[in-house]
Order: sequence, then C-alpha cells, then structure tokens
Amino acid sequence: MKELLYFIAEAGMLKRLGRSGWSVLGVTNPETVAEHSFRCAVLGYVLARMENLNVQEVLLMTLFNDIQESRIGDLHKMAQKYITVEPAEDKCFAEQVDNLPKAIKQELLNLRNEYKKQRSAESIVARDADILECLIQAKEYYEQGFRQAANFMRKAPQHLKSKAARRIWRKAKNCNLSDWWRGLSQFKR
Repeated sequence: MKELLYFIAEAGMLKRLGRSGWSVLGVTNPETVAEHSFRCAVLGYVLARMENLNVQEVLLMTLFNDIQESRIGDLHKMAQKYITVEPAEDKCFAEQVDNLPKAIKQELLNLRNEYKKQRSAESIVARDADILECLIQAKEYYEQGFRQAANFMRKAPQHLKSKAARRIWRKAKNCNLSDWWRGLSQFKR
C-alpha cells in the first residue's frame, strides 16, 4: 500500500511542474504537466468515441503518458536536441511502476509499450490527443497575445493522424476558443 501511495503522491508533482516549452515563447505562467494531462485525457475520450475505439485504453495512455516528468522534468524541444530523452523516460517509467502491484505494473508497462510503438488505433489516437491538446493550448496562448505560438500551430497539425483529431483542429483553428463562455456569462433574470 505504501508504494501505491508514493506513486500517487509522485503523480501530484505534475500539478507543480510547468510545461517548459511555453516559457520559451514568453508565457510567464504556463500550464502544468497535470493540466496538460487532464485535457489530453478529455480529448482522448472524445477522440476514442469519435473513432469508435477502446476508450479505457486511450484514457490510460493519455493519463500516464507524461508521468515520468515528475522525476526528469518537462524538456522542451530545444533541450531535447542535446539530451536523449527516450531512454531516460523509459528508465524512469520502469522505476516508477516497479514496486506497484503486479497487475497494475504490467498493465501500465503494456500500455506504455503500445503507445510507443504507435501500431494500434488506440495508441495513435492517444498520441493525437497529446498533439491536439498542445495545439489547442497554443491557440489559447496565441489568443492571449503570445504570437510566437503561431509557429507551433503551423508545424504540429501535420502530425495528427486520425480523422477525428484533424476535424477538431480544423474547427479550433478557425474559431475563438474563449467564445464558449460568453453566452453563459450573460446575466439572465
């Protein structure tokens, strides 16, 4: 039980860890890894439903995709040019789950392996959820005045593979993402 509790506490670190790539763009208070992971899971659910896939698999892949960042941080693309990230992430993830109950450990290792191989439709959609979340976040930062986010919005869409993700991005890039609340904020009697 102690190992499970430590794993849960470690996951909580992601609530305090800012996403480093946005700071390169000048965002002074960027989203945290946990905030990214949450919306990534929401998108994973939506995409899995739209593509008629195994929702549980997609959700688990999106939820645990960045958990190793609690130990090694969120390295932006510039840093990744100089540091080989994948072996470090693999080692970290393996250590993180090593003391978990056998069934949990095996499930998480299997899902991570599936995600990395990108052979199943679920793994592709989980990756699309990650990319799409970054695209939507970039669009929100752009709308808040961080114009450099436009560079990400030009490059990343080409990596979306599922029809559902491409469809959502086409709509998102052509609308004001803060409009969802405008009608709700009108005082009604």
